[in-house]
Amino acid sequence: MKKIKKRALLLVNPKARRGGEAIDALVGRLHRGGLDVTMEPFENLPEIARDIVRLRESADMIILCGGDGTIASGALAVEECGLPLGIMPMGTANDLARTLGIPMDLNEAADVILAGNTRKIDIGNVNGYAFFNVASIGLSADLAQGLNPTLKKRFGRAGYALAAAKVLFKARPFTATIRENGKVISTKTFQIAVGNGRHYGGGNIIEADAEIDDGHLDLYSLEFDRVWKLAGMLRSFRTGTHGAWEEVRTAKSTEFDIETKRPMPVNADGELVTSTPAHFIVHPSAITVFAPPKVEVDARPAKKQPAKTAA
Repeated sequence: MKKIKKRALLLVNPKARRGGEAIDALVGRLHRGGLDVTMEPFENLPEIARDIVRLRESADMIILCGGDGTIASGALAVEECGLPLGIMPMGTANDLARTLGIPMDLNEAADVILAGNTRKIDIGNVNGYAFFNVASIGLSADLAQGLNPTLKKRFGRAGYALAAAKVLFKARPFTATIRENGKVISTKTFQIAVGNGRHYGGGNIIEADAEIDDGHLDLYSLEFDRVWKLAGMLRSFRTGTHGAWEEVRTAKSTEFDIETKRPMPVNADGELVTSTPAHFIVHPSAITVFAPPKVEVDARPAKKQPAKTAA
């Protein structure tokens, strides 16, 4: 009996940094691996969810091609339709792929889908918008505002560095109220970040022991008095040990509420999606994704002073 091919709906973002790479060759590889692929291009992020809902009855899996913002834009529709998700990392940072161990090489990423191994992962949600990696208020949101699509596509990570230099030069602290498990804190901070996954910002780690299937969110708040102190912390962000600094407040919870004196934009996985007041919540084990077998996180011990907690 002839084996029936599984049907894959592949959505591609031609505007992504790697969106111009040979899609036809990629589709051919998937087809030879046993998939019947229907390709659907889109021009803007809101189209992704509509396409998934419209075409879900004709698919056995969804494959999203693009960066972290692209994948997050389709997250709630993927969750609703209950189909497994394949990821082709065609963005600039590709932090979700990094968290899941999906290769940056597109042929190898396609092979991960063809291998068929899956994981259930959490989705973060802020004011009704999904994120896989991190949602933040302050420096990162200012960076997202200053990083125009042309700069992002032309210079990649170098474009991030150029925009970041401008943001840091103008940075000022803001007053925020953080509510978590009945506790209320008022603080002055340069940034509040709420992580769902492990990696963000091109390889930074939200917390040393963070995983994308641990059922909670990890928060940190940068509460130093001068933004130049951030330079001394950069190495610790790469290992997720920044919470050991006295000026960094940390907390873990399934929900957070953050208010600011004036509305401030919220950056979720590289896209400005909403503004404060912001309600953050985690949806545990919300989506099934194709990924290599899970590798346990080797959490590194803190090397500096204990972090302030949200208590």
